[in-house]
Amino acid sequence: MGAVPAARLVSGNVADLYDYEALRHCEASMFVVELDRPTLVLGGHQSIDVLDRGRLGDRPVRRRRGGGGLVYLQPGDLWVDWWLPTSDPRWSSDVHVSSLLAGQWWSEVLARRVSGVVSVHVGSLDGDPAHRLVCFAGRGPGEVFVDGRKAVGLTQWRVREGIFISTVVHSTPSNDVISLLSSAPDGLARALDHLVLADLSGDRDALVDELVQASGPWQLRHRHLTA
Repeated sequence: MGAVPAARLVSGNVADLYDYEALRHCEASMFVVELDRPTLVLGGHQSIDVLDRGRLGDRPVRRRRGGGGLVYLQPGDLWVDWWLPTSDPRWSSDVHVSSLLAGQWWSEVLARRVSGVVSVHVGSLDGDPAHRLVCFAGRGPGEVFVDGRKAVGLTQWRVREGIFISTVVHSTPSNDVISLLSSAPDGLARALDHLVLADLSGDRDALVDELVQASGPWQLRHRHLTA
């Protein structure tokens, strides 16, 4: 899996965020992904029609496998993913357990860095259904909060070969995404309030090193999403 090429919209179809077929044959891996430019990522079942194409400009649009809503990724975000094949002892047949495991890795690292109360959402998907249009506006299993404000968003994709868990800590607020939607539900801006990397004493390299220690061993892979 090399650099990920730019997204293209073709007859309403959106290119995948990863080469998921190649991913299914990887050993246990931790991916740290960087971006060239702001990129919109649709949930696995979302239509491109949730976006106002006339306002997108030259922003790439991708689709991830798995559930959840739209994520607006920007350069500077800390984007960390894990692939756990079924042969790995950390893999679980319980989708909920897998989410909580990744949340625990993150919470262990953040608890050493912040003064607030770090918690992992252990319940089912929560929040106004209309706000789930955008991933960071709700609460999902395994997502991490500090004093009740979201710090780490999480989604996952499960196939017979293993599970792919994707997480992100945003470097900037997410409200810019609202202007790119075809229609924004009332209260979305309020629901999108979240912490950013700087709130978490966020030295990116140190956070990655600590996540490796908390969750490893892994094949650590650095990937670049190209424009």
